Amino acid sequence: MLPPRAYSFIGLNVLRILSIIGLLLVFSSQIVTLVHDIQAVNNFQAGKTAAASDSQTDSDNATAQALSSEYIIGSTVPNQPAGVFWAVLNRLLLIFQVIVLLLSEFGWPAAFFNRFFPILAREFGLGPLGIIECLLGAAILSHHVDEFSLVSAFFLFAIGCLNQFAGLIFRESAKSKRSITSWREHSKNVLPTHVAGVDIRPVAAAAPSFVSSVFSNEKPQEEPKVGYGFGRQGERAAGLKGYLISKPVESLPRYATSRSPSAA
Repeated sequence: MLPPRAYSFIGLNVLRILSIIGLLLVFSSQIVTLVHDIQAVNNFQAGKTAAASDSQTDSDNATAQALSSEYIIGSTVPNQPAGVFWAVLNRLLLIFQVIVLLLSEFGWPAAFFNRFFPILAREFGLGPLGIIECLLGAAILSHHVDEFSLVSAFFLFAIGCLNQFAGLIFRESAKSKRSITSWREHSKNVLPTHVAGVDIRPVAAAAPSFVSSVFSNEKPQEEPKVGYGFGRQGERAAGLKGYLISKPVESLPRYATSRSPSAA
């Protein structure tokens, strides 16, 4: 029977593996979509150039239909000024975001995320990661894409929802609970480790003797001083050392008269 912490460790790591698979699928699908878009734009430019040099009616109708379409045929590039630039930039930004999320799932480099992307660092939970994954999936699904990109984006969107749910449950301790290094540190404190050939039993320290202190040029440890108080033992000890203890002079209280009782 495993402890409850082991189940959370296994479950969070399974979710991390699924997240890495979804990110890899989206990364590859964006590369494929970018290549197809560039090929479709090249074919569109070649067809437009060929139609300009041809005087046939059918080709003119096809060219006019292609020019009037909202998207370039066979691509996700909008047929508008600078549409190719923004479409390619969109794919590159999506690929960059996927790479950043992949590095955050591996937890490397930790100093980079702690300084530049703190929401993806170890101190934060899985909620921000799930939100960004859902945004990436929704951005891809909002366009007409091929089946591979469609399945990859939908899978990433589902994993993002699961990451948000796990972030609500475990909050900021989610990444520390799924970390392998923290699991090892926690397991080291459970039982004492045994090193072969090393005696780990406690050794009683011997008190330094007078002979050892002489040869080692060390002063012997002084015995703690014992007080004698103000009784007979204190008076005797003071007399042996040459001190004299005088008795205080008798005096009358202030309210007594100055005349002695014998005079009365």
